[in-house]
Amino acid sequence: MTRTLRIFAWASFISQVTIIATGGAVRLTGSGLGCPTWPTCTPDSLVPTEELSYHSLIEFGNRLMTGVVGIVALIVFLLIWRIRRERRDLFALSFIVGAGVVAQAIVGGITVWTGLNPFIVGFHYVSSLLLVCVAAAFLVRMDATPGPRELAVPRWYSGLTHATTAVLALTIVFGILTTGAGPHSGDAAAGRNGFQAELLEHVHAWPGYALLALALVLLVAAWRLGLPTLRWTTVLLGVVLVQIAVGLVQARNGLPPLLVGIHMVLAALAAAAMTVVVLRLKRPVAAAPSAEPASAAASAH
Repeated sequence: MTRTLRIFAWASFISQVTIIATGGAVRLTGSGLGCPTWPTCTPDSLVPTEELSYHSLIEFGNRLMTGVVGIVALIVFLLIWRIRRERRDLFALSFIVGAGVVAQAIVGGITVWTGLNPFIVGFHYVSSLLLVCVAAAFLVRMDATPGPRELAVPRWYSGLTHATTAVLALTIVFGILTTGAGPHSGDAAAGRNGFQAELLEHVHAWPGYALLALALVLLVAAWRLGLPTLRWTTVLLGVVLVQIAVGLVQARNGLPPLLVGIHMVLAALAAAAMTVVVLRLKRPVAAAPSAEPASAAASAH
């Protein structure tokens, strides 16, 4: 892979994480309807006007970030185009990111049109998080040998890793529902999802603790067996530990916006780390040690 592609692939991942942070800033500062229309900021202006408040600048800044993400995704796609036949995996991932950015912009518009419906806002976050995972997968596959792959870990370990992924997804879903029931609606007039926030905080915590236990088991097993997932299970466990700590602090201090925003970004980073762990479960078939030479030598005697 060229140095230029590597730079823009990392820029794509970083920008996908950044737009989650800027989107969180929009919501947590009550700027969700700072630009009351879409795709323009007001019915008569593409950009914020002098009559609008700083909320408009925050919301418009997030929209500009969508443009940055899209440009970076397009550059990655164009860089991959010339090797699309040799690296169909990278071509597919770059296409998904590019198409996803366009879809994200449309979902963002629907979010504004629906007056920040909490379920649409939640879906907007999920789609952003999925793009972070795809961008992370691109980084992993960029340095991988193309072609058939096989398990590089015991089958039980693979199953446990996928179960951990499901628990992480469950944790994120309940986190989104909890936020949708809480005080940070994105605008004073925006509605809530109707669930009891206090109850959901506890329900959200249960799979979070299960995730911590499972990540610890994966790490210990990878260390004891010398598995290729060791480095990234360590990263996953570290992110989950920080995530739980931030969650506990924010829950006991009235959900301060800054901590809620950090919590949102950490969830995306945990999902990205989980993506890398899953991809490390397999290795190229050619790299696997083969028993055929030994068998041939034995038959020769």
